[in-house]
Amino acid sequence: MNSTRSKTIRKLELAAFRNEKVFPGCDDPEVKESFPRAVAQVRQELGKTYPLFIGGKEVFTDDTIDSINPAEPDEVIGRVCQSGTKEAEEALTAAEKAFQTWRDTSPSERAEYLVRAAAIVRKRIYEFSSWQVLEEGKQWAQAYNDLCEGIDFLEYYAREMLRLGEPQDMGSYSGEINQYFYQPKGVAVVISPWNFPFAISCGMCSAAIVSGNCVVFKPSNQSPVVGHQLVEIFREVSLPEGVFNYTPGRGSVIGDFLVDSPKTSIIAFTGSMEVGLRIIERAGRTPQGQSSVKKVICEMGGKNATIIDDDIDIDKAVSGVIYSAFGYQGQKCSACSRVIVVDAIYDKFVEHLLASVRKLKIGPAEEPGNYMGAVIDESAQKKILQYIELSRKEGNILYCSEVPSKGFYVPLTIVEGIRPENRLAQEEVFGPVLAVMRARNFEQALEWANSTRFALTGAVFSLNREHLERCRRQFRVGNLYFNRNCVGAMVQIQPFGGFKMSGVGTKAGGPDYLLHFMDPRSVTEN
Repeated sequence: MNSTRSKTIRKLELAAFRNEKVFPGCDDPEVKESFPRAVAQVRQELGKTYPLFIGGKEVFTDDTIDSINPAEPDEVIGRVCQSGTKEAEEALTAAEKAFQTWRDTSPSERAEYLVRAAAIVRKRIYEFSSWQVLEEGKQWAQAYNDLCEGIDFLEYYAREMLRLGEPQDMGSYSGEINQYFYQPKGVAVVISPWNFPFAISCGMCSAAIVSGNCVVFKPSNQSPVVGHQLVEIFREVSLPEGVFNYTPGRGSVIGDFLVDSPKTSIIAFTGSMEVGLRIIERAGRTPQGQSSVKKVICEMGGKNATIIDDDIDIDKAVSGVIYSAFGYQGQKCSACSRVIVVDAIYDKFVEHLLASVRKLKIGPAEEPGNYMGAVIDESAQKKILQYIELSRKEGNILYCSEVPSKGFYVPLTIVEGIRPENRLAQEEVFGPVLAVMRARNFEQALEWANSTRFALTGAVFSLNREHLERCRRQFRVGNLYFNRNCVGAMVQIQPFGGFKMSGVGTKAGGPDYLLHFMDPRSVTEN
């Protein structure tokens, strides 16, 4: 008999899930003391070399990249070893080997690893946040809340696995007993983005792990040092060797290799539409030796709209749009990039919007008075600046801020006169460029909101109940918000993810998410 099955299994008991408390504010006494101290401490640790982590062992390679501070490009955050195809194959092999045991580890035991990991993140939240401030240019609140979301994923998925891990009695027929349960799929390749470098990485990895799969984790090369925090956490909780493998590397070198491998059963990806579609296409092929159809869990971004009706609290609407469009420099897949304003209130709304953005300060994220910082790297900077130039051709620029001369900064830009057929109304910019669109009436505003290939987030500011109910049915996005900003979805209460070209309908932090990582089985006994 399998030894894992024969021993007595202690069932983990957890209280009901509750979301972690988000950032308390820059004026909070603990924040004012802890954040500057943590940033200073992290600065003492810059420049270290970070190895791969494969099969429970550190692996150093001669090929490294420098991860740098986008606000201070001369400041090297860390030197990160790069995986080639040799190391990627070793990681896949280690994960495949570990899977033979990990899949039969009880759901309760797997869940306990996540709960212990969440406790470590809680304890080190200011330290981990400070790495994001320096490596990703995240403001204090943005970095802190990213860690909170990671904690939520760990705690929530642990509880979900306890729920789903219990076999279900499906009833009897003609004296037969029927049972329904889930088993893990195998090796999960997790490819994560840089803009939520801990939360999204932690969410995808922990979902795969707690459901019994083993992970080969490829973080973005814009956030590999933050990605290494998962190595530290999972080592501290003594996760078995090979269950989690850290393989940063160039997408051009190992991206297709990991996706194409016959050892890969799942690809969990968050990133651009172009890369996501490539992964979906390649995953549909069946190489020699592949034993299962690959599952792709994919979230790809958006071109999100906020509708401004003519009967609103204008200050609340302006505040919500600014936070949605320019929070973390607009570098969120959920960010508002189109604000569609009903004609009757257009002039008043734009006047209030411009008055508010002119007060915003731009500078290094480590200084809490700065609302907006540098974008992630030089490539992003150049691409966003090209869209700002396009704005001058397609519309009329209402505001273009001043920016510091050093660092990867781009101006906070607001442009009007944009129509649905314009590129600026259709293409994801991933930066602080907001198109303001004047609609004749609410019906046209809703039509324009639905006029892109994407369907991720959206928002409506209106006091008209009939209009809100119509949007509930017809504003076709994955996450829709009434009278608030369109970013910052909370685990469990606001499961996140879209459809159309925004992804394949998976909802991270929701009751269906773990099902994507498992296969259902039915057993009948006469």
